Amino acid sequence: MEEQGYFYRDTWAEVDLDCISENVALVKKHLPQNVGVIAVVKANAYGHGDVQVAETALTAGAVYLAVAFMDEAMALRNKGISAPILVLGATRPTDAHVAVKYKITLTIFQEEWLQEAKKHIQTNERLLIHIKVDTGMGRIGVRSTDELRAIERIAAEDERFHLEGIYTHFATADELDTTYFEEQLARFENIVSALSERPKYIHSSNSAAAIRFPKAYFNTVRLGIAMYGLTPSLEMEKEIPFPLREAFSLKSRLVHVKKLQKGEKVSYGATYESTGEEWIGTIPIGYADGWIRRLQGQEVLVDGKRSPIVGRICMDQCMILLPYDVPVGTTVTLIGGQTEQFISVNEIAEKLDTINYEVPCIIANRVPRLYKKGGEIVDLKNYLLNDK
Repeated sequence: MEEQGYFYRDTWAEVDLDCISENVALVKKHLPQNVGVIAVVKANAYGHGDVQVAETALTAGAVYLAVAFMDEAMALRNKGISAPILVLGATRPTDAHVAVKYKITLTIFQEEWLQEAKKHIQTNERLLIHIKVDTGMGRIGVRSTDELRAIERIAAEDERFHLEGIYTHFATADELDTTYFEEQLARFENIVSALSERPKYIHSSNSAAAIRFPKAYFNTVRLGIAMYGLTPSLEMEKEIPFPLREAFSLKSRLVHVKKLQKGEKVSYGATYESTGEEWIGTIPIGYADGWIRRLQGQEVLVDGKRSPIVGRICMDQCMILLPYDVPVGTTVTLIGGQTEQFISVNEIAEKLDTINYEVPCIIANRVPRLYKKGGEIVDLKNYLLNDK
């Protein structure tokens, strides 16, 4: 067995690329033919793996990629991705020449930014830009037609800039009350109408709006959370007209099994005490992996049965109450399916009192990601292929 591509701990995440491909295809089928999809792969594709998800989304029909920062875009370029990439966050104007070099599209929302960026771009170079409009999210973006026209005027007069797109972001598209969404959409339509010429890409819809609001499609939508098979919110779960498939699962193996007698204690602080003879298993995952201490008491799947985490979660390990004597090496599923049982990302998010977006993002990079196609691991072909 070769060492390259192999890892030496019994904890890993599996990302089913077929799920991502199917989710993109379902959304595309839901959209009119003339509406394109921008696949959002920021934050290492929401913890799923940037280049693997990017390639899968593009193959499934996405026309553009989006990331949060230029570092993420450059990482994709360095991994061989040549498709258009939009940086959604702010970029320093002094780094504009780097964006030109790597053919990265930048988000612009200040006239002053363009004036400063001119000093760092050669006259024979060209930077693609999308204008961000703040219609009520309150983060970044132009807020008036005067600001918009100033940017448009500079881009029209200086060949170093090409205005390729304009967009906004909805704050409440995943809520059943659409009042604020309607206000934001009206503001965006009003500002777009002030442009002298409409750019190639006009996009406002995130996953929630892409699923729910045809009037907000324009000619492109940004597909983020739904691409990964996760609901934009629990509130709108029943609003989704097609089944999304979760791509992310998290697994480990039992590395130690022991029998405790009544009154014996487990982990830091001795907060757990056995009530009788109990089988306790140890798995090599802890809060340094993103499986944080607040998940104490959360159930995992062992031998197809739900088993609770007992005692405090340690930095690198945690303990679980087994249903019976289970062999060392048995697979433990923390997120995902096992036999007839399933632990969803939403279940973990509820335990953490957060949203599902956060869960795969906080699973640390030291947890290896394996990629599945056709039900088989395609990246790291090792002992996991013979999973118990």
